[in-house]
Amino acid sequence: MKGVILAGGTGSRLYPLTKVTNKHLLPVYDKPMIFYPIQTLVDAGIKEIMIVSGRGHAGHFLELLGSGADLGVKFTYEIQEEAGGIAQALGLAESFADEEDVAVILGDNIFQDNIKNDVSNFTAVPRFS
Repeated sequence: MKGVILAGGTGSRLYPLTKVTNKHLLPVYDKPMIFYPIQTLVDAGIKEIMIVSGRGHAGHFLELLGSGADLGVKFTYEIQEEAGGIAQALGLAESFADEEDVAVILGDNIFQDNIKNDVSNFTAVPRFS
């Protein structure tokens, strides 16, 4: 299974903090918020993760996270050119998914529970042509 983290959006409710940075890069306790959903996916055994962000901050994610080697994962990045919502952002991950199952998590979600069993026990709905 692959992971997709949706980290776009303008973060307008957090303005002016989000005037110069993406809300998912703001600190929560001792690390940027994006590290929490990444860790959730890593703890579930997911090693290939796509991060979808808006165009204004894509370079910030790349600078912070790089290839993912430091975290034992492989990151792929995709840019959502304009605000189009979750469905549009997820559509950008279609080629990344390559017909495999994906776990989707929002970049500002922080889970206390481990989802490893849920990921392991997931059974996809059969696809019809």
